[in-house]
Amino acid sequence: MKVLIVRFSSIGDIVLTTPVIRCLKKQVRAVEIHYLTKAAYSPLLVHNPYIDRLWYLNDELEEVLDGLKKEKFDYVIDLHNNLRTLRVKKALNVKKTFSFPKLNVQKWLLTNLKLNLMPDKSIVERYMTTVASLNVKNDGKGLDYFLSPDHRLTNTDIPMSHWGGYVGCVIGGSMNTKKLPVHKWQEFCAKSPYPVMLLGGPEDKHEGNEIAEADPIKIYNSCGKFNIAESAELVKMARVVVSNDTGLMHIAAAFKKPVISLWGNTTPEMGMFPYYGYNNLKEIKAPELTIIENRNLGCRPCSKIGYDKCPKGHFRCMNELDMDVAVKKLTEIWGSMKNKVAH
Repeated sequence: MKVLIVRFSSIGDIVLTTPVIRCLKKQVRAVEIHYLTKAAYSPLLVHNPYIDRLWYLNDELEEVLDGLKKEKFDYVIDLHNNLRTLRVKKALNVKKTFSFPKLNVQKWLLTNLKLNLMPDKSIVERYMTTVASLNVKNDGKGLDYFLSPDHRLTNTDIPMSHWGGYVGCVIGGSMNTKKLPVHKWQEFCAKSPYPVMLLGGPEDKHEGNEIAEADPIKIYNSCGKFNIAESAELVKMARVVVSNDTGLMHIAAAFKKPVISLWGNTTPEMGMFPYYGYNNLKEIKAPELTIIENRNLGCRPCSKIGYDKCPKGHFRCMNELDMDVAVKKLTEIWGSMKNKVAH
């Protein structure tokens, strides 16, 4: 059996598809798994042992379709479900294709009427429905992220002040309304009793410098100094990860790191909260996960994705997050981890 899984972007979304890949490979005999994604996201999947072949979308879809057609796939598992993936399915003319339910109506009701009809479960569970007819079930082992076997960061890649452990703070985000403002990160870092490693891409370097300038010894700005794979290693090396709703948050969950998850104009009810293999939001909670959000706003959530700036102009969803609560939770987690090591 030959299967093509399709998910073009982005970091977090792709990591959230990894249980489908693993469960399909381990539960279906002699299955050959191909995965189509954008070339920029190769580091997320290139070392995944459950994928037999990766296909990359560069600029034009037609460039990759000719090669895909020759594979004669038995199934297409569409984990993106948009117009471009519809083109893929039509071009390949595969008899059996499965697409995950995006629940756009429910999302519209939540963002526009504040009526929550979203299921109390991770988007991973919706991804898993695409392989249910193949008798594939969620194994409860959570997300996967595989590091390169040929390269590892060492202590020489980070400052000596952080060798004893650090808090990984993911300051980036796809949209500004999903990002904790600089002044709030400055407040958090000032109150943190532990070394801080700022994590993000080149686009976050300037804000990282603003945050780190108050205490360059305690706060190390790694933004723009490491690629995706290396940033993932820094996440794995962190004792605790404090993160906006963004890709490295899901990589932290894949490594089973304790995550303090900060939410702005989006909400975890959309299904994109850190997933450890079993948890939802209400009935079953993960001890590794802490969600911090402002639930006292009638305007939230205002979007399923985010905006460049707050539509109301006040950005209270992030500006009013209590950093004392975040630091208190951080010290509790850090202390419990030290006690485990001691015993």
